[in-house]
Parts: sequence; structure tokens; C-alpha cells
Amino acid sequence: MQKNLAIAAVAAVVVLTFAIPAMAGEPLFFKTFDIGSAKSLPWGDPSNFIGKRDDYDFHRVIGDTEALLTPSMPTIVRMETLRRAVLYSSRHRPVAEQLVAFVMGRVKNGKDALTLFDAGFVVETLKELQQYGADGKVYMDRDVLGITLPSNGRALLDQSAASRPNDGSIQLALALLVPPSEAEPYLRKARAGAREDPLLSNNLARLQLLQ
Repeated sequence: MQKNLAIAAVAAVVVLTFAIPAMAGEPLFFKTFDIGSAKSLPWGDPSNFIGKRDDYDFHRVIGDTEALLTPSMPTIVRMETLRRAVLYSSRHRPVAEQLVAFVMGRVKNGKDALTLFDAGFVVETLKELQQYGADGKVYMDRDVLGITLPSNGRALLDQSAASRPNDGSIQLALALLVPPSEAEPYLRKARAGAREDPLLSNNLARLQLLQ
């Protein structure tokens, strides 16, 4: 199974490299984040960006994600959890719609920095997934086009960063969304935050962004 997933991942990268218009950089759902021993949604190989587990009932993803997103969950763990939630929900369009409705509903009920972040990260990750269309069938099981309209994930992430200026993980998320030529201001803030955040520091190192 893991060998097949690895082959599929390579195939996806090859297909996307030649078939898809260039975006800001490598998409968010390609990035796996090291969360240490923190609890998240079930996953296979932590280093495999499409390591969805076939024995996990993806219909549970909304409730499971809601239970995991506590105020104390580190932002980098939120990023990996939400990335997994997007990929699981892509297996069935109604589930993806429910995921977007869930995170956007939390924003309507109270615009604190973390709910803004969660909504922005889901919208931007799903928006990138949508851009792959038919060529994304290697990892995307259903058509999820148009689900994020008219939500503006980037604006939500910017609001989150403004409300939580010392959170280097939010800065990392923003750095991964923009073209590499525009990422350095966000990366400087992320590196500054990493001085007191070993998990963020480890992820910057894994992504070769620490220096």
C-alpha cells in the first residue's frame, strides 16, 4: 500500500509539473508538517502528502476536526490537521462543502485569530486543490470546483496574522502562499518566532527555510 502511494505521489508531481498553470509556489497540500507527538487526524506515512488512510471514515472528518481544534493546539499542528481534513473531505463533495461551512461558520460566530486562521488555511488549501481539476484525480476523488467561492482565504490569514503578530507559524503559512520572490518578509518573522518554538524551527529546517 505505501509503495503504491509513493508511486502515486511521484505520478501526481510529474502530471502537475507539466499539465497545470504555475501558481505562487508548491501548493499547501504538498507540504507535510512535522507535528511531533501531537494528536491529529489519522494518517499513513507522515512524510507522504497523500497518505490518506483507507480505514478512516472520511465522513467523520468535520466532527473529528472540530474536536481537535482546541485553543491550545499549536498553529503548526492546526496546519497539518487542516491539510489532512481538506484531502479527506475531497473524497466526497458534500463533505468538502461541510468543511468549508464549518470553518466559515466559526468565523461568523467569533473572529478570533485562530478561527480566522483555520478558515483561511482551509479555503486556500482547497482553492489550490481545485485548480488541478481532472489532473488531480491521483489524490482528489471528487470534483470540488467552486466550493470556496466567494470566500477570501488570504484576507482571513492576513487578519489572523494582524491579530496574532508573534505567531511565526502564521507567517510561515503566508510565506508558502506567495511567490518565492515575495516570501522573505514573512520568513523573517517566521524565523524570529522559531527561536522560541522548536516545532516551528524543525519545520522551517525540513522545508529548507531556516536560513
